[in-house]
Amino acid sequence: MNLANQEVVKRPLITEKAERNREAARQYAFEVHRDATKIQVKQAVEKLFNVHVLAVRTAIARGKTKRVGRNIGRRPNWKKAFVTLKEGETIALFEGT
Repeated sequence: MNLANQEVVKRPLITEKAERNREAARQYAFEVHRDATKIQVKQAVEKLFNVHVLAVRTAIARGKTKRVGRNIGRRPNWKKAFVTLKEGETIALFEGT
């Protein structure tokens, strides 16, 4: 599947767990396209943020069942990627500068 870099990386994930990983292990979390591979995620992050990626780990987050009144629906499944950067490199988007 041929995806543009902006289609592969949808948005950064800014959670408490992701912040701890960023500070301790230089790992950044992103929501990525459901069909994106680890290689595509690595290439997209390197091109978009001008950094060197050492490793990529991905996980499928299962959508929750939600209820409004008597109607029951389901949120879609989505994919997240944890990207480890080379020593000394950061992504300014997460740093707030």
